[in-house]
Amino acid sequence: MQLFDINNTFTTIFGYPLSYVEFIATFFGLFSIWLATKQVIWTWSIGLINIVSSFIIFYQVQLYSDMFLQVYFFITNIYGWVIWKNQFQKNRPVTALSGKARVLLFVFIIVSTSVFGILVKNIHLLFPKIFIHPASFPFIDTFIAVASIIGTILLAKRIIDNWALLLIVDIICVFVYAFKNIMFITLEYAVFCLLACLGLFSWLKSIRMKEFDTG
Repeated sequence: MQLFDINNTFTTIFGYPLSYVEFIATFFGLFSIWLATKQVIWTWSIGLINIVSSFIIFYQVQLYSDMFLQVYFFITNIYGWVIWKNQFQKNRPVTALSGKARVLLFVFIIVSTSVFGILVKNIHLLFPKIFIHPASFPFIDTFIAVASIIGTILLAKRIIDNWALLLIVDIICVFVYAFKNIMFITLEYAVFCLLACLGLFSWLKSIRMKEFDTG
């Protein structure tokens, strides 16, 4: 288990002690998102390695909403893997949400963040033997979790709006993880911002090509 201790240094880069678990999470996280921008189905299996590593990291830095989020991600990665396999076989195109659906989604995210944020804020009181320290940034962290859940569902369903939502999440994550001093995870999410933009334009191109073919 020492291998997964965030204080177990793999190497030091510009004075920053990079742990083994943070290196693994960062490498496979970037690889997974890059595959997603290219609509490569292996994004889901590669992502599982990132998820397990991230779960371990977030527990150690008291970002409990992010930790619980990894459990959900593990399940949805399996789901996404199956869905993409079926969609590729049926040649299902990339689609977009309607304006009404986007408004409803926004309201759902805000309400869910408020409700679950209260739970996360008090989780160390409810389960003191498991969560020794209070949660860091409970409401911001919960927003990250809720929005990421929605984004992953949209990604699995090949709905282009996932990239815009995940871009917002990635920008917030950069600041939160930098404050918690997990710098390679911070760097990872900074690159995720660029990859989200790449995914958005790549999938938009896919939609336009489909419209052109059927026009």
